[in-house]
Amino acid sequence: MATDLKTDPDVMSSPAAIHIVSPAEFDPGTAQTPGSERRAAIAPALGIASAIWGGLFEVTPGSRTGIHHHGEQETIAYVLSGICEIRWGDRGESVARAKAGDFIHVPAFLPHMEINPSEHEPFRWVVVRSTATPIVINLPDDTWP
Repeated sequence: MATDLKTDPDVMSSPAAIHIVSPAEFDPGTAQTPGSERRAAIAPALGIASAIWGGLFEVTPGSRTGIHHHGEQETIAYVLSGICEIRWGDRGESVARAKAGDFIHVPAFLPHMEINPSEHEPFRWVVVRSTATPIVINLPDDTWP
């Protein structure tokens, strides 16, 4: 007989329980960068004790994020849909594009921004961070030329 992880309170209260978090339960109350939306799926705010953070990241068509970095955190992202241009470096001098199916690694303390070149479709990522709570340090818009 299968156990329903979503409705069995004994299973969900176990410290070694598997947690299933559906999209309607994702938490938008996480650290944000202008021009994008992050929604936590695996985070202490959702009652899940974990050494890492996981969630979704979306940038609407024709938008860009502010320049930011993630402090001591490393980030791994999987591009679910869309195309993203990523700029990084001390002055935004490096540029690459990522598309659906690509993985992205963002090192700790690296200033960067994401740009959605599409005027019609958002891009969406699944994101995993190396600490339990995301760190977002937004930099002034005039950091880069």
